[in-house]
Amino acid sequence: MFRTQIFTLISVASVNFGSMICYSILAPFFPHEALQKGASQTVVGLIFGCYALSNFIGSLIMGKYIVQIGAKLMLVSGLFVSGGCTIIFGFLDRAPSGAVFISLCFIVRSIDAMGFAAAFTSSTALASKVFPHNVATILGSLQMFTGLGLILGPPLGGWMYQAAGYELPFLVLGCILLLMVPFNMIVMPSCDADPSGDSFIQLLRLPKVLLICFFIFTFSSGLGFLDTTLSLFAMDTFHLTPSHVGLIFLGFSLPYCLSSPVLGFFADKYPAVRQWFLVSGGLLMAIGFCFLGPAPFFHLPSQLWLTIFMLCVNGFGTGIGITPIFPEIIASAYEQGFVDGLSTLGMVSGLFGACWSIGMLYGPMMGGLLTQHLSFEWAAFIQGGLSGLAATLLGLYYLSERLKKHR
Repeated sequence: MFRTQIFTLISVASVNFGSMICYSILAPFFPHEALQKGASQTVVGLIFGCYALSNFIGSLIMGKYIVQIGAKLMLVSGLFVSGGCTIIFGFLDRAPSGAVFISLCFIVRSIDAMGFAAAFTSSTALASKVFPHNVATILGSLQMFTGLGLILGPPLGGWMYQAAGYELPFLVLGCILLLMVPFNMIVMPSCDADPSGDSFIQLLRLPKVLLICFFIFTFSSGLGFLDTTLSLFAMDTFHLTPSHVGLIFLGFSLPYCLSSPVLGFFADKYPAVRQWFLVSGGLLMAIGFCFLGPAPFFHLPSQLWLTIFMLCVNGFGTGIGITPIFPEIIASAYEQGFVDGLSTLGMVSGLFGACWSIGMLYGPMMGGLLTQHLSFEWAAFIQGGLSGLAATLLGLYYLSERLKKHR
């Protein structure tokens, strides 16, 4: 079992790191590049959003049929598709400007998202299966590699773009993903299980799970919002280069990366604190977005140090809010009689990926639209209001649960 755990950790860590670095390299330079190729800011948001829509569909399919397909086969196939699409995306700058470029962006990003959904759903379910009593600790520790991908992606992508142009970031990272395919075929253990009769509908009938799904949506929409709007805001307001914009994203990624393992340990050791981690994370996200611009009614000027500090608040809020989600949903499912096994874990992983994808669809699309018609400051405030609403609703639910138990 110890050897299986070690290999699973290595495999899932490589998936988290490789997938997130390939996702995050676009943020510093792609919006600017797409605008030059004839896309509006709203269309740029839609290009980011189509990735999320395909990821949503893929997560539900993969989560439902993970047992029938096989977790290991799903993982390596997803990595292969994602790596190939990353390389193809690197050649899209040669496409004609306008409708051809935009259409190809939509197609390649959509297929890439299906591959990512397969890799993420299977790897997360396998990690939860191999470490059943330390889910938050393990997934929190693996967030270090997710955070590392988010940390290295923007500055590395901005630096390679500035040094050698549009193609190099995608070619390098796409090849890394393809090299991970044979690696994971060797080290990832197989995990067989029997399918169950449980469904996503049964899971969503649980009020706490439904509220947590909305909570996941607000976190991912915030991240998607930053991907499509922050780079343009920083370039226009602070006159930064793409490589410097990539460094700004460290303000979000570093706190998220460093806090997740510690928070995961406490979430496993003291299960009662998980609910307050969720609520606190949502409130921190609300504060971070309100002061990111900052909101116009505060009558504060936009300053680089304040933007970076609020990104740090958002990063820590994401870490404290995301880490307890998996064990909370899994515990709720088992309390309602769901089968203890890979089938349920696959559904939970797929549900998480689907809710995350809806947020990643909404965030870039509405972020681009609101920024284009209002301003970045007002758009960030509206995004922060969503996080505050989710934290308030979840907090009220937990308080009502405590009152019922007290009575």
